[in-house]
Amino acid sequence: MMRNFMISVDNFTSGRVHTLITSAFSHISTWHLISNMVGLYFFGTSIGRYFGPKFLLKLYLSGAVAGSVFYLVYHAFIVPSLQTQRRQVLSMHPSQTPGLGASGAVNAVMLLDIFLFPTKIIYFNFVIPVPAILLGIFIVGKDVVRILEGDTQVSGSAHLGGAAMAAIAWARVRRGRF
Repeated sequence: MMRNFMISVDNFTSGRVHTLITSAFSHISTWHLISNMVGLYFFGTSIGRYFGPKFLLKLYLSGAVAGSVFYLVYHAFIVPSLQTQRRQVLSMHPSQTPGLGASGAVNAVMLLDIFLFPTKIIYFNFVIPVPAILLGIFIVGKDVVRILEGDTQVSGSAHLGGAAMAAIAWARVRRGRF
Protein backbone atom coordinates (compact mmCIF):
# COMPACT_ATOMS: atom_id res chain seq x y z
CA MET A 1 0.00 0.00 0.00
CA MET A 2 2.69 2.50 1.05
CA ARG A 3 4.87 1.81 -1.99
CA ASN A 4 2.24 1.73 -4.74
CA PHE A 5 -0.88 3.55 -3.59
CA MET A 6 0.37 6.49 -1.54
CA ILE A 7 2.20 9.57 -2.77
CA SER A 8 5.43 10.63 -1.08
CA VAL A 9 8.62 12.33 -2.18
CA ASP A 10 10.53 9.09 -1.60
CA ASN A 11 8.09 7.06 -3.72
CA PHE A 12 8.24 9.59 -6.53
CA THR A 13 12.04 9.91 -6.55
CA SER A 14 12.31 6.10 -6.42
CA GLY A 15 10.54 5.91 -9.76
CA ARG A 16 7.05 5.08 -8.53
CA VAL A 17 5.52 7.85 -10.63
CA HIS A 18 2.24 5.93 -10.84
CA THR A 19 1.53 6.99 -7.26
CA LEU A 20 0.64 10.44 -8.66
CA ILE A 21 -2.63 8.77 -9.74
CA THR A 22 -3.00 5.69 -7.53
CA SER A 23 -2.93 7.79 -4.37
CA ALA A 24 -6.23 9.36 -5.47
CA PHE A 25 -7.89 5.94 -5.33
CA SER A 26 -6.70 5.12 -1.80
CA HIS A 27 -8.35 6.25 1.40
CA ILE A 28 -7.49 5.99 5.08
CA SER A 29 -11.01 5.09 6.20
CA THR A 30 -14.52 4.44 4.99
CA TRP A 31 -15.56 7.94 6.10
CA HIS A 32 -12.71 9.46 4.07
CA LEU A 33 -13.90 7.60 0.97
CA ILE A 34 -17.56 8.45 1.54
CA SER A 35 -16.93 12.16 2.06
CA ASN A 36 -14.90 12.37 -1.16
CA MET A 37 -17.48 10.40 -3.14
CA VAL A 38 -20.38 12.52 -1.87
CA GLY A 39 -18.60 15.64 -3.13
CA LEU A 40 -17.78 13.94 -6.41
CA TYR A 41 -21.39 12.82 -6.85
CA PHE A 42 -23.00 16.20 -6.26
CA PHE A 43 -20.52 18.33 -8.19
CA GLY A 44 -19.47 15.68 -10.71
CA THR A 45 -23.07 15.15 -11.79
CA SER A 46 -23.28 18.82 -12.74
CA ILE A 47 -19.93 18.84 -14.60
CA GLY A 48 -20.70 15.53 -16.31
CA ARG A 49 -24.10 16.74 -17.45
CA TYR A 50 -22.64 20.01 -18.76
CA PHE A 51 -19.48 18.69 -20.49
CA GLY A 52 -19.87 14.92 -20.67
CA PRO A 53 -18.25 11.97 -18.89
CA LYS A 54 -14.98 12.11 -20.87
CA PHE A 55 -14.34 15.70 -19.74
CA LEU A 56 -15.24 14.77 -16.15
CA LEU A 57 -12.77 11.87 -16.18
CA LYS A 58 -9.98 14.07 -17.60
CA LEU A 59 -10.70 16.75 -15.01
CA TYR A 60 -10.72 14.19 -12.19
CA LEU A 61 -7.42 12.60 -13.26
CA SER A 62 -5.71 15.94 -13.89
CA GLY A 63 -6.92 17.14 -10.47
CA ALA A 64 -5.45 13.98 -8.93
CA VAL A 65 -2.08 14.59 -10.59
CA ALA A 66 -2.08 18.30 -9.72
CA GLY A 67 -2.98 17.48 -6.10
CA SER A 68 -0.11 14.99 -5.93
CA VAL A 69 2.35 17.44 -7.47
CA PHE A 70 1.38 20.17 -5.01
CA TYR A 71 1.70 17.61 -2.19
CA LEU A 72 5.21 16.67 -3.38
CA VAL A 73 6.35 20.29 -3.68
CA TYR A 74 4.99 21.07 -0.23
CA HIS A 75 6.70 18.08 1.40
CA ALA A 76 9.96 18.45 -0.52
CA PHE A 77 10.52 22.18 -0.05
CA ILE A 78 8.11 23.89 2.33
CA VAL A 79 7.78 21.44 5.24
CA PRO A 80 11.56 21.10 5.73
CA SER A 81 12.00 24.88 5.86
CA LEU A 82 9.07 25.22 8.28
CA GLN A 83 10.61 22.56 10.52
CA THR A 84 13.89 24.46 10.57
CA GLN A 85 12.19 27.79 11.32
CA ARG A 86 10.03 26.31 14.09
CA ARG A 87 12.77 23.98 15.33
CA GLN A 88 10.38 21.05 15.08
CA VAL A 89 11.34 17.43 14.87
CA LEU A 90 8.75 15.18 13.26
CA SER A 91 8.60 11.44 13.78
CA MET A 92 8.94 10.96 10.02
CA HIS A 93 11.03 12.91 7.52
CA PRO A 94 8.79 15.00 5.21
CA SER A 95 10.05 13.06 2.16
CA GLN A 96 8.69 9.85 3.71
CA THR A 97 5.32 11.28 4.75
CA PRO A 98 2.69 9.49 2.64
CA GLY A 99 -0.47 11.05 1.29
CA LEU A 100 -3.60 9.50 -0.08
CA GLY A 101 -7.15 10.37 -1.01
CA ALA A 102 -9.22 11.80 -3.82
CA SER A 103 -9.44 15.28 -2.34
CA GLY A 104 -7.28 16.97 -4.98
CA ALA A 105 -9.29 15.36 -7.77
CA VAL A 106 -12.62 16.09 -6.09
CA ASN A 107 -11.57 19.69 -5.39
CA ALA A 108 -10.87 20.15 -9.10
CA VAL A 109 -14.41 19.00 -9.92
CA MET A 110 -16.08 20.93 -7.07
CA LEU A 111 -14.29 24.18 -7.71
CA LEU A 112 -14.79 24.10 -11.48
CA ASP A 113 -18.52 23.77 -10.82
CA ILE A 114 -18.32 26.67 -8.37
CA PHE A 115 -16.32 28.82 -10.83
CA LEU A 116 -18.84 28.13 -13.59
CA PHE A 117 -21.95 28.66 -11.46
CA PRO A 118 -20.93 31.05 -8.63
CA THR A 119 -24.48 32.12 -7.76
CA LYS A 120 -25.88 28.60 -7.54
CA ILE A 121 -27.21 27.85 -4.06
CA ILE A 122 -25.40 25.04 -2.28
CA TYR A 123 -26.47 23.59 1.03
CA PHE A 124 -23.41 23.71 3.29
CA ASN A 125 -23.46 20.61 5.53
CA PHE A 126 -26.73 19.76 3.73
CA VAL A 127 -28.54 22.44 5.78
CA ILE A 128 -27.28 26.01 5.34
CA PRO A 129 -28.00 27.59 1.93
CA VAL A 130 -25.07 29.64 0.62
CA PRO A 131 -24.04 30.95 -2.78
CA ALA A 132 -21.48 28.61 -4.35
CA ILE A 133 -18.82 31.32 -4.49
CA LEU A 134 -18.87 31.66 -0.68
CA LEU A 135 -18.35 27.91 -0.32
CA GLY A 136 -15.46 28.13 -2.80
CA ILE A 137 -13.81 30.94 -0.84
CA PHE A 138 -14.29 28.97 2.38
CA ILE A 139 -12.77 25.79 0.88
CA VAL A 140 -9.69 27.52 -0.52
CA GLY A 141 -9.27 29.69 2.59
CA LYS A 142 -9.47 26.68 4.89
CA ASP A 143 -6.77 24.90 2.87
CA VAL A 144 -4.47 27.93 3.02
CA VAL A 145 -4.94 28.03 6.80
CA ARG A 146 -4.17 24.28 7.00
CA ILE A 147 -0.87 24.89 5.22
CA LEU A 148 0.04 27.90 7.38
CA GLU A 149 -0.78 26.00 10.58
CA GLY A 150 1.14 22.90 9.46
CA ASP A 151 -1.87 20.57 9.60
CA THR A 152 -0.54 17.04 9.12
CA GLN A 153 -3.92 15.30 9.07
CA VAL A 154 -5.48 16.97 6.01
CA SER A 155 -3.39 17.95 3.00
CA GLY A 156 -4.24 21.53 2.17
CA SER A 157 -1.50 21.41 -0.49
CA ALA A 158 -3.20 18.56 -2.40
CA HIS A 159 -6.52 20.38 -2.16
CA LEU A 160 -4.94 23.53 -3.58
CA GLY A 161 -3.47 21.47 -6.42
CA GLY A 162 -7.02 20.46 -7.35
CA ALA A 163 -8.11 24.09 -7.04
CA ALA A 164 -5.34 25.16 -9.41
CA MET A 165 -6.48 22.54 -11.94
CA ALA A 166 -10.06 23.85 -11.63
CA ALA A 167 -8.80 27.37 -12.35
CA ILE A 168 -6.91 26.15 -15.43
CA ALA A 169 -9.95 24.21 -16.67
CA TRP A 170 -12.20 27.23 -16.05
CA ALA A 171 -9.86 29.49 -18.06
CA ARG A 172 -9.83 26.96 -20.92
CA VAL A 173 -13.62 26.64 -20.88
CA ARG A 174 -13.98 30.43 -21.00
CA ARG A 175 -11.73 30.51 -24.06
CA GLY A 176 -13.78 27.76 -25.68
CA ARG A 177 -10.98 25.16 -25.48
CA PHE A 178 -12.41 22.23 -23.66
